[in-house]
Amino acid sequence: MKKVLFISLGCDKNLVDSEKMLGLLNESGYVIVEEEAEADAIVVNTCCFIHDAKEESIETILEMAVWKQNGSLKALVVTGCLAQRYQSEIEEAIPEVDAVIGTTGYTEIVKVLDQLLEQDDSDRKADSLLTCCPSIDLLPASLSDKRVVTTGGYTAYLKIAEGCNKRCTYCVIPYIRGKYRSFPMEDLLDEAGRLAQSGVKELILIAQETTVYGMDLYGRKALPELLRKLCQIEGITWIRILYCYPEEITDELIAVIREEEKICHYLDIPIQHSEDRILRKMGRKTNRAELTALVEKLRREIPDIILRTTLITGFPGETEEDFENMLDFVDEMEFDRLGVFPYSPEEGTKAAEMEDQVPDEVKEKRRDAIMELQQEISAEAAADKVGEEMSVLIEGYLYEEDIYIGRTYMDAPKVDGNVFIRSEEEMMSGDIVPVCITGANEYDLMGDVIYADEFTE
Repeated sequence: MKKVLFISLGCDKNLVDSEKMLGLLNESGYVIVEEEAEADAIVVNTCCFIHDAKEESIETILEMAVWKQNGSLKALVVTGCLAQRYQSEIEEAIPEVDAVIGTTGYTEIVKVLDQLLEQDDSDRKADSLLTCCPSIDLLPASLSDKRVVTTGGYTAYLKIAEGCNKRCTYCVIPYIRGKYRSFPMEDLLDEAGRLAQSGVKELILIAQETTVYGMDLYGRKALPELLRKLCQIEGITWIRILYCYPEEITDELIAVIREEEKICHYLDIPIQHSEDRILRKMGRKTNRAELTALVEKLRREIPDIILRTTLITGFPGETEEDFENMLDFVDEMEFDRLGVFPYSPEEGTKAAEMEDQVPDEVKEKRRDAIMELQQEISAEAAADKVGEEMSVLIEGYLYEEDIYIGRTYMDAPKVDGNVFIRSEEEMMSGDIVPVCITGANEYDLMGDVIYADEFTE
């Protein structure tokens, strides 16, 4: 019996890869454990999108390497983005690592672990690193029948494409994830059907960019068609769309979101900045006027839509005037959900070589100022929900507080807020129940279950 500890770092797209690897390991008889001391092998699925993510990945690998040093661990495998981009550096700096598997090689996880665990230490050369890094433009098998969902059983991510063609000047994704490749629609519908049969109620569509899904396969933006077909799958109650580039949002997509009851009135639209000069330097394809018009159009067409975005502060050349203008833009747009990242210069990107790099303390100060403003905007919006009845997806129970926790259509998992709910009756994770909102703070809501003959789902 071979035991594996699996650690997944980074974004939800990376998590889907982890779940597919777990499925392959499970099918092959591996036992997944939670303690390092129990493991014959440890797999770390890494991220290196920005500096902080890279640091977390390296620190995690080094922590796991200690178990290799003390002799209790037979194999340490590094997979994912860091493994793809820094194969030679990992081999040189962390000799305890036995294998690296790149972003498109995860289907080989069982083969790699079998080979490592079947070897005697005496047969393995100290300087020999097993590598499995096929072309980053390969499209791995969908593995829809193998995947092990780790997000509670009622929510699951559906990765509809790999890679990106946008080539933003600050981003490393094309160098580690390759060009944009859509998964065939029939494979996605099959995977979604399997997820629904397993009890998944909320399906979250993800990719580096969801809005151009199908262009490479079908010569058209096929996301609206995919959404309509996903809505026909029995058991799926909510469908949420993340990572929508603003310039690619079409009238057809807006109409599908408005017309299909299962699609959450929620869009994640990372715009990164508001000022035209900085957007051009970033390699983005929109300007402030177009962004303003899009937000106004979405709110006009879908009045209860929730808009999430992300911004970058301190991009090379960003002046105090640029920042103040972006602050005004945030105040004007009143995004429902917003995250801010200080610019991180990434090796090999055009932006990292640009002049007028902004000091870290200035980036962070500007981030904090935007988040302070957004906190006020969020608090006011949350307060407006008091007294409303909303459907809430139950996600768990906090024993010490004797209160349930859940989310509305307005909130994506991990990045947005929660609803804390009082109920006189026991509820199960995955239930969707009617709740009267009784209180609010900056990001979260409080409420009481509305009782009827039975909960509506």
